[in-house]
Amino acid sequence: MVSYLGIVHKDKGSDYGVSFPDFPGCVTAGKTVEEAYSMAKEALQFHIEGMVEDSLTIPSPMAFEAAKKHEFADGLVATFILEVAVPSSAKRRINVMIDEDVLEAIDSKSHNRSAWLGEAAREKLSRAG
Repeated sequence: MVSYLGIVHKDKGSDYGVSFPDFPGCVTAGKTVEEAYSMAKEALQFHIEGMVEDSLTIPSPMAFEAAKKHEFADGLVATFILEVAVPSSAKRRINVMIDEDVLEAIDSKSHNRSAWLGEAAREKLSRAG
């Protein structure tokens, strides 16, 4: 897991927006700070997975002091430290058998089965210690 900084913004009459100094193209929002945090973690993980699929380099986390001086920090309301899995660039195609109802449930929650299954496996492995 790697920790990245999310910067929270709020303009009058808007939701809480979250941007990431390390990932300029990754932004999200939520009606509450709690929802913004949840959306930020999901958006960042999805963004990183897309970068890996496109063979782009994942940046090392920016130091907190540098991030506070980043242009995204203008109007800062709060910050989040988000831990996300950074998958290796090496992927292997495998054949997996899974019940149809489980597969349908996965498809209803995600647009990328492989990424969803990988994330579920990482979560289970982290709990198993």
